[in-house]
Amino acid sequence: MTVGRLHSGSTPDHTEPPDHTEPPDHTEPPDHTEPPVDYEDLMSGEGDMPSNCTYVSMTKHFNFKNKAKYLWTRPTKNNRRPTEVTLGIYLYSILDVREKERELVSYVWITMIWENEFIKWQYREFCRTHALTLPSKQLWKPDISIEEVTEKDKISQTPYLTVLFYGEIVLRNEIELVSTCKMNFYKFPFDTQNCSLTFKSIQHSAGEIKLVSEQSNDYILKETRDHMKDESEWLLMNVTVETKEVYSFYVESSMLIYTVTIKRRSVLYVVNFILPILFFLFLDLASFLISESGGEKLSFKVTVLLAVTVMQLILNDILPSSSDRIPLIAIYCIGAFGFMMLSLLETILMMYLKEKDDVSQDKEADEDQSPEDNCGEKPGRMHHFFRDVYISVPCRRVFDLSPGEMPPELLPEVPEVSSSQLTEESHDSENLFEELREVLKTVALLLSSRKEEEKPGYWTRMTKTINRIYFMFYFISTSLFLGVLFAHWFNEENDWF
Repeated sequence: MTVGRLHSGSTPDHTEPPDHTEPPDHTEPPDHTEPPVDYEDLMSGEGDMPSNCTYVSMTKHFNFKNKAKYLWTRPTKNNRRPTEVTLGIYLYSILDVREKERELVSYVWITMIWENEFIKWQYREFCRTHALTLPSKQLWKPDISIEEVTEKDKISQTPYLTVLFYGEIVLRNEIELVSTCKMNFYKFPFDTQNCSLTFKSIQHSAGEIKLVSEQSNDYILKETRDHMKDESEWLLMNVTVETKEVYSFYVESSMLIYTVTIKRRSVLYVVNFILPILFFLFLDLASFLISESGGEKLSFKVTVLLAVTVMQLILNDILPSSSDRIPLIAIYCIGAFGFMMLSLLETILMMYLKEKDDVSQDKEADEDQSPEDNCGEKPGRMHHFFRDVYISVPCRRVFDLSPGEMPPELLPEVPEVSSSQLTEESHDSENLFEELREVLKTVALLLSSRKEEEKPGYWTRMTKTINRIYFMFYFISTSLFLGVLFAHWFNEENDWF
């Protein structure tokens, strides 16, 4: 190795060291420096890996066995400065909404990012390694909990986290959450629900851990809609994230509130529940065309009333037993049931009045006939139809007497009968048959004319008037009830929360 000369005019030439002072070539120290690393070969998988390019060498470099530094305490060099935890929350799927238990079952992606000031490295020193994956149990993690979660066993923690070269730690979890939700069923099935997930630290105050949102509300809503796979019977309307500090239990805590607004798809409820009850109302209205003379109208109304009762039992299985306000659909069922019950009572009243009129007409028919005509017999229900037909027949009929009991004045004389007399008698019998036929025709004409000329009684006329008035009342009241109810049902400005 040659030593370079100093280029200075004040130094004479004889002061230069002689050539024999240079060490021989065999005494030159070896060069232990490693050849430069070709990172392009390393990224392509070719070439030899230096010793500092492995994850093992990085873990040895940071000495993660020091639990007091990495695991037990909050990773900051200034205790007065809070650790800022950034939360990214994305709703992946709405699995179920349990109205009876007031619970929301959802599948959520959660990303937590915070800074560990004790883990930083120059990525060029470790073969451009930008990130290091470690078991989550090796490092300190913020104790973030969700207030609304009701089933802890549904939360599964990922076993790993990622450490970036500039000290940020990223922890991602995909969690199936069963959370309670304050639901409002006043407009069921046209209801809109707001369900919140409140994230906060259990032990640390706002001066130690501060929660912030990763993205804006618009970006979160867009990403959620793009990645949502299943919404069940619900439609995602909006997503909002709010950060605030709340003083509770003598500690001021930092909270991040993630609110999901969902609206129910009500088509199936309209087809399977609301329309059938509306059809029952129309059937009950059409039953006014059925006559009250028989029992068909009464049995029909009872059947329709029982059908509405079954629909109410189905509704009771859907809605919770306790509610701040009576849902409109319950008012809808109760109103339909009430109108049908009034219609049934009106039918019973009409049948009672008509029966009362028939009894009064039977009494009048009995009074019109004399005791001789009745022959001691009790009048029947149809006896009044024959009160205009009087046939003078003795009480004891001739055909009911035996030959020994026949009065002598009624016994015919039996003269000697010749052939000519028999012929005359046959002609007389034919004439008698023709006369009997004429009498029967006359009786039939009298009965038909009596039926046509008979006027309805007082109560029968009253039932027709009452039935007409109640029909108008029923139609107008049901129309007003349904109009006001549906107008309030579909009015979005009257949402109550």
